[in-house]
Amino acid sequence: MDQFKNNPKTAYLAGLYEKLTKDEAEVRDMMEKDPSLKELAENDLKSILEQKKTLEEQMKSIIEGDKEEDDKPNEVVLEVRAGAGGDEAALFAAELVNMYKRFAETKGWSAKVMEKSENDLGGYKDASLEIKGKGVYEDLRWETGVHRVQRVPETEKMGRIHTSTASVAIMPIRKKSKYELNLADVEMEFSRAGGKGGQNVNKVESAVRVIHKPTGIDVRSTVERSQNANKERALQILTAKLEALKDEQEAKKFAADRKGQIGTGDRSEKIRTYNYPQDRVTDHRIKQSWHNLPGILSGKFGPITEALKEFEKNGGKTAVDKSDDEGVDEE
Repeated sequence: MDQFKNNPKTAYLAGLYEKLTKDEAEVRDMMEKDPSLKELAENDLKSILEQKKTLEEQMKSIIEGDKEEDDKPNEVVLEVRAGAGGDEAALFAAELVNMYKRFAETKGWSAKVMEKSENDLGGYKDASLEIKGKGVYEDLRWETGVHRVQRVPETEKMGRIHTSTASVAIMPIRKKSKYELNLADVEMEFSRAGGKGGQNVNKVESAVRVIHKPTGIDVRSTVERSQNANKERALQILTAKLEALKDEQEAKKFAADRKGQIGTGDRSEKIRTYNYPQDRVTDHRIKQSWHNLPGILSGKFGPITEALKEFEKNGGKTAVDKSDDEGVDEE
């Protein structure tokens, strides 16, 4: 009963349950003291026991729901960083950000850009997205890794195909993180958040940057209205990043022992190629390809996530048309 009393979502129900327990004791005591009231008391007792059973089932359901949400978080931070390829890589990184935003729209999730660093052509050197919605981590957790694009850049006069890359990292925001953040390892900086038109956001130091000194990982939060809210958000995201780093290190350590795995969750692992000349997207982990590249980049990559889910479900087996993967440069 303590776990129900200590959980804010079940505390009220636990209080009702305890009251019913007291009522039950009183009815049983009455039955012992006055046998003539036994029939009436038994009806009361039956009603009390039914109510207790209903409350217990409700509380267990709430606790199970919380556990499931911890296992499959409904909120993630998605980071995209341009890799090899200069401006072309930055343009590809921006396309990936837009792809994930549009995919979020089709799923009914909320997605907002928390931070971005642009180049002169409108590409992203790096960008962070906050995505919230039911099933978001379940659908996006395999996106971590290197995404590669093969195409002829607009600035290419000879018509040669260039290969550029961008890395993606998915970090779940959990209600109860497995990683304990030591605040003694954190340094904080406060500044004015950027805004347009002289809004109030510029008049106070509401923006917060937190730096984890042992790893050098830093997080900046400007999207909340108050400094405290941005501080809390930045620490939450920092914790998620450190937890993801720890998980990545653990996955590398035990990668050889994992059966039917879909990669290691390492952001340096090449996972997917977007080939423009052949209008094809190939996921190298499951050796499966899809056509209609423009549609996929417009957010219609649900079939890819479903194929990855099926691959994991089947223990690393998938039916693949091997011929569909021919011609994809694996270098």
